[in-house]
Amino acid sequence: MATQRIVRCLEAGNSERWALIVDDDTIELLTGSPFEGLQPSGERRKVSDVKLLAPIETGARLICVGLNYTKHALESNLPLPVQPMLFHMPSTAIVGTGDEIVYPHEGKVVQFEGELGVVIGRRARRVSAEDALDYVLGYTIGNDVSERVIQMAEMANGAMLIGKGFDTFKPLGPCIATELDPTDLQLTTRVNGEVKQSETTSDLIFPVARLIEYMTAAMTLLPGDIIMTGTPSGVGDIHPGDEIAITIDGIGELKNGVVAEG
Repeated sequence: MATQRIVRCLEAGNSERWALIVDDDTIELLTGSPFEGLQPSGERRKVSDVKLLAPIETGARLICVGLNYTKHALESNLPLPVQPMLFHMPSTAIVGTGDEIVYPHEGKVVQFEGELGVVIGRRARRVSAEDALDYVLGYTIGNDVSERVIQMAEMANGAMLIGKGFDTFKPLGPCIATELDPTDLQLTTRVNGEVKQSETTSDLIFPVARLIEYMTAAMTLLPGDIIMTGTPSGVGDIHPGDEIAITIDGIGELKNGVVAEG
């Protein structure tokens, strides 16, 4: 099947809808949620007339994976994990493409992390790696923005929440792309136009299918849940005034500017 790109958008009047991208300028609204099937309504809108939102519904979970690229572990001088390192993020950290990342008053060392996001399409429990991708609706792009000083202090006590969970620290988007092969997608992160990360998902320590198998052995993944699969090597600092653009083959570009907290 051909790849389809699904967006969540805000229409005039603050009506949230899901839609399919027809072309660079046009979307076609869906009759309901993409997790119930991709049913076009026949209603079309100009992209310029809507605001693209993060492609995640209220109540869905954002589950992140730490240290999941071989080269990133090496640049961090850390041993490769023997099992996935998982953590949840608050929904208030999530923003969409074009939204601002707010550099908090507490920020000392804030860094970007370009990542592939996996969008679960149907209820998954005790799923094998061989069948795991059948439970995926599609893929999106994420930026796991992190305040390192706070994160390191938390990790010393066995926790990881505030350093990665500030409001606006989890941009997602611009869409959910279906029918992609997640094993060898090119990910590129640019800061102010300069390439900072350039790697393929073939460097993942725990590939997408293995992550789903591991998680669903313990917990049920629900439609709409998103797994952030970790970041490749090349992470670096960001500051107010910077613009971060992350691209992944077949998905598009997630772009966000950084502003100082008021």
